[in-house]
Amino acid sequence: MKILVTGAAGYIGSVLVPKLLSEGHEVVALDNFMYNQPTLLDCCHDPKLQIVRGDVRDKALVERLMKDADAIFPLACLTGAPLCAQDPLAAESIALGAVKMILDLRGKGQKVIFPTTNSGYGVGQEGKHCTEETPLNPISLYGKFKTQAEAAILDAGNSITFRLATAFGVSPRMRIDLLVNDFTYRAVNDRFIILFEAHFKRNFIHVRDVAKAFVHGLNNFDAMKGEPYNVGLSDANLSKTELCEEIKKQVPQFYFVEAKIGEDPDKRDYVVSNEKIEKTGFKPDVSLQAGLAELIKGYQVVKRNQYANI
Repeated sequence: MKILVTGAAGYIGSVLVPKLLSEGHEVVALDNFMYNQPTLLDCCHDPKLQIVRGDVRDKALVERLMKDADAIFPLACLTGAPLCAQDPLAAESIALGAVKMILDLRGKGQKVIFPTTNSGYGVGQEGKHCTEETPLNPISLYGKFKTQAEAAILDAGNSITFRLATAFGVSPRMRIDLLVNDFTYRAVNDRFIILFEAHFKRNFIHVRDVAKAFVHGLNNFDAMKGEPYNVGLSDANLSKTELCEEIKKQVPQFYFVEAKIGEDPDKRDYVVSNEKIEKTGFKPDVSLQAGLAELIKGYQVVKRNQYANI
């Protein structure tokens, strides 16, 4: 297939694009390279790849790039609550406006696979797993924009949406602001962390398994289309304390303690069921423990916070 990937040089895109190429697909990679990241350089030798530097909100450009695409993966986004809060107008125009434009421009038969976020569940009920039937209650602008975009995509049809767990792991466009990546960075470099509201839980998924989910959705599109799917590690619905305990197993010098006062501005707290996508045959490859080991090695290379979104 010929696939248009927007935000193709981002944290997920820079892992997904090489995987799509290895599967034999042609890829048109659109990105504005806002972080001056040198990602996708390792793919430039592949004749099946076209890289376009541009803005996903440029209607004429996107219309031209979509013309011959069999599938569109709209990854472009100002990702995360802090970044969206800094520039809400830009966040909305990219995460929501550009997605609606793609839907308006889409031709008959063009498939869309879209990454949303399971942070849309907001605060879950104690003892209950959030399923795809659980009402969405996003508590950040980022979550609200992604939830609205998901609704528009599912309403338009011929689409799949993935409600991704919090991603982790090494990517060519590295991010240290993601929870697992951040905590592991602090363990390796600072050897300590102070936790706020350490009982808050969420689900996690390795970035390579996010890419695997997109390929799985493409290969099983007719059976899966029209539905949202949670994508996460079923054995990794963890609190911050539990996550730190896992990190400490590999970084014994790591010390963590919960503050008696203070709040975490990120109020997400939920556990997630990934049973629906697992029933389609999808199974993640990378465990939390393997991802932590990878990050610990990666942080011998990455020593500065230049890769954070904040």
